[in-house]
Formats: sequence, C-alpha cells, structure tokens
Amino acid sequence: MAILGKGTAHGACSLLHAAGLQMGASLALDLPVTVRLRDNPSQNEVEDPDELLPAVISAWQEFGHPLPKGDLHWMVRSKVPPRQGLKSSAAIAVAAIRALADATDIDLEITQIIDMAVMAQRTSGVSITGSADDAWATATEGWKLVDPNVPAAEGVLLEGPGPISEEWYVLILLREERKERPDADSFAWHQHGFQQALNALQVGNELVCLTCNGRAMAGVLNDHIGRRLTNDAFVNGGRAAGITGSGNAIVIFSPSVSEPIYTRIRGWYESRAKDCELIETKVLNPQPAEESDDNE
Repeated sequence: MAILGKGTAHGACSLLHAAGLQMGASLALDLPVTVRLRDNPSQNEVEDPDELLPAVISAWQEFGHPLPKGDLHWMVRSKVPPRQGLKSSAAIAVAAIRALADATDIDLEITQIIDMAVMAQRTSGVSITGSADDAWATATEGWKLVDPNVPAAEGVLLEGPGPISEEWYVLILLREERKERPDADSFAWHQHGFQQALNALQVGNELVCLTCNGRAMAGVLNDHIGRRLTNDAFVNGGRAAGITGSGNAIVIFSPSVSEPIYTRIRGWYESRAKDCELIETKVLNPQPAEESDDNE
C-alpha cells in the first residue's frame, strides 16, 4: 500500500448564509480534516452518500489536470460532524483536491482549489449555492465575504481574521442530523434578518453577524426548538449564538475571561438538552507572516 497524496482542511461555521442575499461568509474553526489518496482500498470504507469524492475527480479532470496512474482510493479522517452545517462537504472537497495536487506534483493557486471545490459541491448536489464561502473558510483561516456567482479570483468582497481565538470559548451544540435542505425560496421571507447580519459584518462585528444570521435561519427552517436553544445561550451569559449553515448545529461564543459563564452554559445544555452532543473548538485566525531576517 502506498499513500499517493495527502490534503488537509478544517470545518467552519456560518456568518452569513449565501442563499440569503446571494453573498456568504463562513468562519474557520479548528475541526481538522485529512484526506489521503491511496493505491488500494482502506480497511475502513469511506462513507460518501452524496458521491462528493467522484465529483471531486470530475472537477479535477474538468479543469484539465491529469489523474495519478493506477487504481485510486480515498481515506478520510474528519472531525467535522456531517450534515450539521459545519461545512464537512466543503472541507472534504478542499482536502481531496489538495491530495490530488500532492499526488501529481501540481502547484495550485488557492483560487483554483476553491473553484474546483465549488464545482464538486454543485455536481454532487450538497450545496444550494456551491458554497464558495465555505470552501474559502475550510481552506484558509478567518473569514471572507464572497460572491458565489463569480470565479473565486473575483469573488472576495471583504475579509477579516475573525474573533481572536484566545479570547473566546466556542461550544457547538450538535442536534439531530439535518434530513433535508431548505427550499431556496424560503430565504426571501427573511431577507431583513440576513441584511442585519451583513450590516454587522461590514462594520467588523462578526459575533452580531453570526447571531443575526442564526435567527434568520431559524425562521427559514421554521426551527422553533433551535430558536429556543439559541436563546438559552444568552440567558446563561453567552455573547453570540446561532444556527450554522442550513442546520442543525448551534454555535455559541462565550468570553474566555469568564470561565464560570462557559461552565454554566455547558452545564445548562448537558442537563436540559440530553439528546444533543456538545463539542468544543476554537476559531482559526490567520497566522501573521514571519518577518524576514535582516541578517540573511
């Protein structure tokens, strides 16, 4: 057995759902994904009900890139819970494209990776919009406000590093897996909420953006339980909370300077939402460029 190539990515959460205003933004989270390309099958069969990985192969070839010779098999290791709105499909697509690039010694621009990931997601039907904002967030750190209707090289409208990782606890409330995606027409009834989210993002208030977007999504999904669970976070001192993606996970931010608040929020859900699962993570901020050594 030989590993032909390896690629990595990570999960993310929504700041602005792209179907709301035809532009979207997602925030990178520390939920790692690794995809390996092998020349023989893995012992653990890859679950790919949407046939995303074959769509990645098709997108790779559509962009004119050669495949490695011989049999090709995938191995996926992901900390991103699937069908929860935490960008698992975008992360796997990005990591798989990077694995193909590694296997073929092809250097790709980040915009090429994004465009191929978008094509793969559209082909497999896992996204309403192609999820260009999700692909950016799973391939890089921080967030980017993206126009999904143009190529990646032209689509970034605004970007930021995100809330400083060390200043926030990030708690994710995992609920029942999403059974279906919302109808695109249902977003039109909640444009005011998405506009509030966009306004907050434009002035650099990502946490207000996340909250406004989450409230709008509760309306789109007609998710009364999700709305109540989100409000519970604020009752217990949370600073931001909202449904991510098209559901069903809820992402909660509380300040790291107050561990008792975080403990209270976590205890609340553990005692009152026993059918849910809690996971902790953190924001992935861009790393500052290393300063050059003047002596070199």
